Amino acid sequence: MFEFALPWVFALLPLPLLARLSLPRARPLTSALKVPFYAELSQRGESNPVNRFNLLLLWLIWLLLVAAAARPQWYGQPISQASSARDLLLAVDISGSMETPDMLLNGRPAMRIQAVKDVVGDFVERRKGDRLGLVLFGTRAYLQAPLTYDRNTVDTLLWEAQIGFAGQGTAIGDAIGLAVKRLTQRPAQQRVLILLTDGANTAGEIAPLKAAELAQQAGVTVYTIGIGAEEMVQPGLLGSRFGARRINPSRDLDSDTLQAIAERTGGRFFRAYNPQELAQIYAELDRLEPVEQEAASYRPLKSLYTWPLGTALSLALIWALIPAFSRSTGQRISREIS
Repeated sequence: MFEFALPWVFALLPLPLLARLSLPRARPLTSALKVPFYAELSQRGESNPVNRFNLLLLWLIWLLLVAAAARPQWYGQPISQASSARDLLLAVDISGSMETPDMLLNGRPAMRIQAVKDVVGDFVERRKGDRLGLVLFGTRAYLQAPLTYDRNTVDTLLWEAQIGFAGQGTAIGDAIGLAVKRLTQRPAQQRVLILLTDGANTAGEIAPLKAAELAQQAGVTVYTIGIGAEEMVQPGLLGSRFGARRINPSRDLDSDTLQAIAERTGGRFFRAYNPQELAQIYAELDRLEPVEQEAASYRPLKSLYTWPLGTALSLALIWALIPAFSRSTGQRISREIS
């Protein structure tokens, strides 16, 4: 839809005419030579097509300048944008144990971190309208992606995460503490942390339960996920079945602490033994923390004042060049006559 933001500016259109009628004419500073046929020359000058063209051009320039001052603008079609007051941080364990190949993706053995990237990436894509952030932790915890609406960047940074970047230990308490610090820096009605790990707290400066207490005080809901199979066949000599044995690759997972963290902050603890269960957990998190359905609509606004302004400037340049063109044309005609 086209409209002028300041339509009252068009009241200035007759201003040059009012100035011409109300202001006295300028008197010449020097005496002029009067000739009997002066009146006739004056009448011829006023009816000169060049003068009429100049007058018309000046009025057109003034009209364009007034139109530009009235701020013409174009409103596009309404666009809906999901609105949400939720800040959601994903804390992912990238310690050395996440390399354990006890997951099965597409019928092939896969490391835990590969399953996490595959499932969490789909979860990130579904969270339209939420501010998402990514915390990676091992021996240390660090913020990989600050809270943002850019889901593609969060997904990319998750896929680029490598085992060992943050050390081989597991600092669950530090990861929660860092997430709480980042979440409380932004005003929100709902703050959520989803923490995924396959071990117990073996590093860091903050105890997990103490970090959970801080999260509770800050109004942060923490959902914890423990990942890892309970049984895995360890190959024998030179990768053969001879001497193979079954082990529990998740023996170090501290499920009790993860459950206590979730209960203290109003969240839930989940246990994922395979990628399918992990996908079901994140689908359940979608249900527990649904994306806001209310949408705010806005209409994109494009300002158009540059078009009449640019046209006016171009016409003013043409008007300024007309006298020089007229003089050169007159001189050429005079030479031809002589």
